[in-house]
Amino acid sequence: MNRPLLLIDIDGVISLFGFDLGDPPEGSFINVDGITHFLSATAGEQLLALAADFELAWCSGWEEKADEYLPLALGLPAGLAHVQLERAGNDDGRHWKLAAIDRFAGHRALAWIDDGHDPSCAAWAAARGGPTLLVTTDPASGLTEDHTASLRAWARSLRYSKAP
Repeated sequence: MNRPLLLIDIDGVISLFGFDLGDPPEGSFINVDGITHFLSATAGEQLLALAADFELAWCSGWEEKADEYLPLALGLPAGLAHVQLERAGNDDGRHWKLAAIDRFAGHRALAWIDDGHDPSCAAWAAARGGPTLLVTTDPASGLTEDHTASLRAWARSLRYSKAP
């Protein structure tokens, strides 16, 4: 069985915001095309741990910029794929990333970590043809050890579930 995909949003997962400026989380600033981002100090380590159980792919408006900036900043390998997102709005009421995720992943098992899941994401996940896990982060803290443990347990459970 192929490893499941892990689709990774950046803003609110790795690039944190909305935290108390008087008590910020651990991290560092990076400038990406003139925009300052505050990167979680632990996100790289968490993603490296997840790479043992998942095929990692960026799922962010950063698109190819993710692979230009984040591997060096987070200690990740370069060359991760990214979901090619549509810039035009959709009229079907679904989350703006869903059509692109469907094209990218097909029916393959996937987990998607994002701070912006909405009710349409839950409905989509329930109706997908492949196993799907949504992990929603708090943009002030992003990807945590608890998220990583849950994701790894889910991916490992797929290995031991019987195929239909």
